[in-house]
Amino acid sequence: MSSKATPREADIRARIEAVRQRITAACGRVGRDPAEVALVAVTKTVLASAIQTAYLAGVRCFGENRVQEAAAKISPAFLREFGGERSGPQWHLIGHLQTNKAKKALELFQVIQSIDSLHLAKVLQQHAAARHSHVEIFIEVNTSGEPSKFGVSPDQTLPLVQAVAELPNLQLTGLMTIGALTDDAEIIRGCFRRLRELRDEVVADNLPGVHLRHLSMGMTDDFELAIEEGSTMVRIGRALFGERA
Repeated sequence: MSSKATPREADIRARIEAVRQRITAACGRVGRDPAEVALVAVTKTVLASAIQTAYLAGVRCFGENRVQEAAAKISPAFLREFGGERSGPQWHLIGHLQTNKAKKALELFQVIQSIDSLHLAKVLQQHAAARHSHVEIFIEVNTSGEPSKFGVSPDQTLPLVQAVAELPNLQLTGLMTIGALTDDAEIIRGCFRRLRELRDEVVADNLPGVHLRHLSMGMTDDFELAIEEGSTMVRIGRALFGERA
């Protein structure tokens, strides 16, 4: 790669720096350390060259919505762009996972953020056990109550956590949600606040093997609100790579 950045590369680097500054400012408003907030670059429809630019700019976590699209990116040819090491970028599945794609998802992703049923968790457990491997998972919660969204309901979150805790090859480390689709900041805040409260309820339950380190909440339009409400992981696409084609 040329040492001189192309206009497109420079634009992505500038966007990444701008998002980092906004993360720092949001943390400052509520007395948090910006190091507590991980940036997941959402790469749906994003070309490999743009992902490589983000990686070289210091981004280490990347999120994909679909297993099939991710499979083309998390490939030996693509990984050679990162020195051939799968341990370079960390890949998160952030979109809905169908059970028939669970086996493939385990081959591609280090973190699966979208567990929304015990059935899906058991299917993942079966495939992970067969591979003699473990996978980090988050439970997706529909805190907005919108029927168009996936996720377990808030009142079913603790029972699902308790059941998943019994599955030895799944490492439950976080909860994930998507804010309400509205311009009302207080409604959006309420979604994020509810996830934080659920996290606190789970922690109080003190389940063996459950260590909820992450609250994955906040995207391009609302990540600052999410950080103010306790997010430890924001999933950003458009603010880094521009509008999708």
